[in-house]
Amino acid sequence: MDQVYSNMEGAWAQDEYNALLKKFPEGQICIEDNGRVVAAALAIIVQYSDFGDRHTYTKITGNGKFNTHNPDGDTLYGVDVFVDPEYRNLRLGRRLYDARKELCENLNLRAMVAGGRIPGYAKYAEEMTPQKYVEMVRNKELTDPILTFQLANDFYVRKLIRGYLPYDGDSKAYATLLEWINVYYDEDSEKLIGNQKSNVRIGIVQWQMRGTKSLEDLFQQIEFFVDTVSGYKADCVLFPEFFNAPLMALTNEDSPSVAIRAMAAFTEPLKAKFMELAVSYNINIVAGSMPLYEDGKLHNVAYLCRRDGTVDEQYKLHVTPDEASYWGMRGGNKLQCFNTDFGKIGILICYDVEFPELSRMLSDEGMKILFVPFWTDTKNAYQRVRLCAQARAIENECYVAITGSVGNLPRVENMDIQYSQSAVFSPSDFAFPHDAIVAEATPNTEMTLIADLDLDLLKDLNTSGAVRNLRDRRKDLYSVSWVKKTERDDELLAQGEERGHLRAGRKNKLQHTAG
Repeated sequence: MDQVYSNMEGAWAQDEYNALLKKFPEGQICIEDNGRVVAAALAIIVQYSDFGDRHTYTKITGNGKFNTHNPDGDTLYGVDVFVDPEYRNLRLGRRLYDARKELCENLNLRAMVAGGRIPGYAKYAEEMTPQKYVEMVRNKELTDPILTFQLANDFYVRKLIRGYLPYDGDSKAYATLLEWINVYYDEDSEKLIGNQKSNVRIGIVQWQMRGTKSLEDLFQQIEFFVDTVSGYKADCVLFPEFFNAPLMALTNEDSPSVAIRAMAAFTEPLKAKFMELAVSYNINIVAGSMPLYEDGKLHNVAYLCRRDGTVDEQYKLHVTPDEASYWGMRGGNKLQCFNTDFGKIGILICYDVEFPELSRMLSDEGMKILFVPFWTDTKNAYQRVRLCAQARAIENECYVAITGSVGNLPRVENMDIQYSQSAVFSPSDFAFPHDAIVAEATPNTEMTLIADLDLDLLKDLNTSGAVRNLRDRRKDLYSVSWVKKTERDDELLAQGEERGHLRAGRKNKLQHTAG
């Protein structure tokens, strides 16, 4: 705050923060980086009719004591928003405004109101009135560092206020009175704080394999799709398995096993880019999967980059005979159910979805959406993934999203042709689509899918569906458990060794036991 308001008296006193946190903790929203606050949005609730449009900042905040906060009021009042200068250009301000809007909706408040500075006005004060300046900013003839941003976030200007912040020289003491209307406001509805999302919007990228000149070239293609899907306010976007295969051509290696290890060197910068995009575009990203070479072992890893800046990973557990023989790839040994801000999800990479034990264990942990990035070269290979994914949706009463790549890569051995038809599957019952397909892409065409998923329907299915697969399991007869077992990958790599390829092993596999 000292940095942001260095020319306006700097940071508040400690007792002012304490007053806000005591009176309305839910309204004080921060973004932190490893424990350091780098952006914040502060707010109170007021009965707006008590103040009207001619209020000043001092009056509506109770001169910094915030005794004007009224839990039974009808309006969320924006006290302040600020971002550390070192963290600008990451769209953190937009994230804070989105969080405020969600809070306003959850609290069932009529609107959000704020007084907005117009610091760009000082430059034009001698040649135009503040009213003219606001009009030109609204018409995009001029750009104001604050007003332009607020207009882009669905606020509209109710009026212009004189003397709102008397010490604001950059704005010549003028401010805009801004309002955002909550279209979901219901006078008869109960208020709610921190409710769980029931409707989730996901985006899927059916990726076109094309030659790339550099890593930066691939970054641009990735950001295009993240930008596109986030523009639809999606909660998550899914990329395919080995979407980064075009980078293999840059390695100039003839041997497939050497080329994919060389390509693995790009995985860490790609992961960092996805993490940056997740924060910047306010969207969770399932970053397909990429090769990871660590400790002399080659793995296939999917990264979950959350929009809060955290990251998790899911290793591919079952490698195919082709992956073992061509690349010497090994399977991982850990399965995770991930927490996200839209519910619990699972990630199974391609072949893994063909093993029903995995999704069953994820379902037991509360998974509601299963994401499956895949790579297939022929339609029959694709059909294996698709049909198994549909079965997983039915037997686990969850949604399953799958996506792969299309096109050709002439210079990349073992990744030269692609076949994909991305889709989102649901359980099969009356509340869901008649064919249990929520959305479906055109085969072998680069495109995106956007799908809305109603998680409440899954709850209803579990208790009152025509069939209830999860509830009706005979747990007295059988169970699925995670156990130490023989090295399954050794068997696969032994097949490749017969053809003169590498060998490897892993220590875990699933066992389906009967009681």
